[in-house]
Amino acid sequence: MSTLASLLPAGKPAVRPDRLRLAVAAYLARFTGPSRIHTESDLRVYLAWCAERGGDPLAAGRAQVELYVRWMQEVRRFKPSTVSRRMSVVAGFYRTCVIDGVLARSPAEHVRRPPVPNESPTLGLTHLQLEALLSAARTSANRYDFALVCLLGLLGLRIFEACGANIEDLGEEHGHRVLKVRGKGGKTILVPLPPAVPRAVDRAAGGRTSGPLLLNRYQTRMDRQAATRRLAALAAASRMRMPPLHPHMLRHILDQHAGCRGGLAGRPDRRPTR
Repeated sequence: MSTLASLLPAGKPAVRPDRLRLAVAAYLARFTGPSRIHTESDLRVYLAWCAERGGDPLAAGRAQVELYVRWMQEVRRFKPSTVSRRMSVVAGFYRTCVIDGVLARSPAEHVRRPPVPNESPTLGLTHLQLEALLSAARTSANRYDFALVCLLGLLGLRIFEACGANIEDLGEEHGHRVLKVRGKGGKTILVPLPPAVPRAVDRAAGGRTSGPLLLNRYQTRMDRQAATRRLAALAAASRMRMPPLHPHMLRHILDQHAGCRGGLAGRPDRRPTR
């Protein structure tokens, strides 16, 4: 993740900072943690698109931003949700530039975004497929597999929430085991653990009292790529026909079968931020 210092030009006087880098730094300073990482990644795509075409993002007009949307749709063929999310980042960047007096008006103000359905079209696994995946994870030699599938499929956590969980986040409230989850925007909630999940997380902790709950084969914190590889291995071990798995698919099991967003009563709406 970039720091504010790395976004400013090195070796130049503070009175003459690079306007673009300073504007980017000011925008990213509004975010923390995973939100900042994801926002920086989406904004970097737009800045790279402008650089490839010799354009200055701070001198762009509405037409240039519209062309960026068409490029995402027709050249890269991104899904409407991806186009809308990345345009939200671009619009937020220009809005911050207007607030800070860098620009007089935002060129993204009247740019049309593709419609995104309120309900995600991604299908989750069936109950039988989830049971097969849980069974494969329970008997896996990798002690983190069972916890990974439980956190994603039974709690409905996002992958960065599951991978970001620490052993210190486990606790007890009113006689129930709970997990402190850090979500988007730095929001923290306590999630009660269903009966199968405490056994899974205790197995993953393995006597440790601190550190990441989920580890990869190098005994460092598991990331999205490592989690995706483990899910693919478990799907193959389950001997049940399944679609190509990615972590987000397990969250949709709760959306489809529990009748609410996020799956558990009392959980906030966990739909992607528009």
